[in-house]
Amino acid sequence: MQRIGIIGGGAWGTALAVTARRAGRDVILWAREAEVVVAINQRHENSLFLPGIAVDPAIAATADIAAAAAGDAVLLVVPAQHLRAVASALAPALSPDAAVVICAKGIEENSGALMSEVAAAALPGARLAVLSGPTFAIEVARGLPTAVTLATTDQALGRRLIAALGTRSFRPYLSDDVVGAEIGGAVKNVLAIACGIVAGRRLGDNARAALITRGIAEMVRLARAKGGRAETLMGLSGLGDLTLTCTALQSRNHSLGVALGEGKALADILRPRRSIAEGVSSAAAIVALARRLAVDMPIVAAVDAILHHDADIDATVAGLLARPFRDE
Repeated sequence: MQRIGIIGGGAWGTALAVTARRAGRDVILWAREAEVVVAINQRHENSLFLPGIAVDPAIAATADIAAAAAGDAVLLVVPAQHLRAVASALAPALSPDAAVVICAKGIEENSGALMSEVAAAALPGARLAVLSGPTFAIEVARGLPTAVTLATTDQALGRRLIAALGTRSFRPYLSDDVVGAEIGGAVKNVLAIACGIVAGRRLGDNARAALITRGIAEMVRLARAKGGRAETLMGLSGLGDLTLTCTALQSRNHSLGVALGEGKALADILRPRRSIAEGVSSAAAIVALARRLAVDMPIVAAVDAILHHDADIDATVAGLLARPFRDE
């Protein structure tokens, strides 16, 4: 796997391109934004989404998705709600031998489908894997130590991908639980918004710890209902990712929650942002999926009510605290 195609020119796509090049691979990155293509090719920096990070001149950027599809492995690094459209555009040019690595975290809003289900529908027959875990793009791009989950049902494929992408500072751990890894990556974004609201409302560290712990319980219930394993949620793509996004202001979802907790309106928070807080869309999709599977997820439902149904924050918190006592 020498040729790596990166589909998506945001911060995470750029960081993965830098990482793949650091691992010695030939990298081509597709970006929708013309200014990103120009900046990477001419100034060797993604000044729009990842300023201050030098991009190896050997990394080429392109506006032609077919050029990036020619890789031995293709990494889908686009927002979750756009993955179906981008994968469909990629399909005619994708080599049947290429591995497709899903790097988006979320659940499709209209269908309730996991990203692997979306990719399987748009790219029938493709060999799929999921990359998830606690990753801030800026730290990965700087070469700071990072561990991730690489989940696939094809273990031989997983080992080849790890050999292609792994470095001393970027350490993938192999899993065969694709569903568990995806549920962790999607639900943690919603829980990070919840923890941000707690911080913005000054409800204390005890409350945040309780949210993280009870949030993992919600993750586990949903993963099991979809066929995933509880132990996966105790790993990098569950507990690891949740801990990172619930405790750091540089998390887009956490910082959005803080602003909500401080009384700002969602539209006002989103308006100046270039980056996407996946938890906003995923909250509604997870609530619908949980309802369909008869899974109780009160924290996620509370965040969805605040985000999309004009629920009052204080009344919603009071409702959670008024729930009956139960066994852990």
